[in-house]
Amino acid sequence: MSEPGRTLPSCRTSAPSDRLARGVRYTGRLMCWSLATGMATAATDLVLETQATWWNALWPAPWYLTGLSIPLWALLRAREKAAQQSDGDDDFPEQLEKAA
Repeated sequence: MSEPGRTLPSCRTSAPSDRLARGVRYTGRLMCWSLATGMATAATDLVLETQATWWNALWPAPWYLTGLSIPLWALLRAREKAAQQSDGDDDFPEQLEKAA
């Protein structure tokens, strides 16, 4: 089992800032992978010049996903930065008093 006072990894609760950071990280990964997939499918379309009807509908899909993930990532990143900034504002006057 586990030592007294320790919790299992599945029992951990995450703070809202951790969840927000995880969302930013996953959305950033989605954005990067969809961009890479979009470039690969565009190159495949140029090189192979496929005539399949399903390919004409499939190859632009990663570009649409990239276009949707960019604003989502920007929104989540702005919220994350605002949350970090509001946490740091409380300590700033104390730092000024210590400096004086």
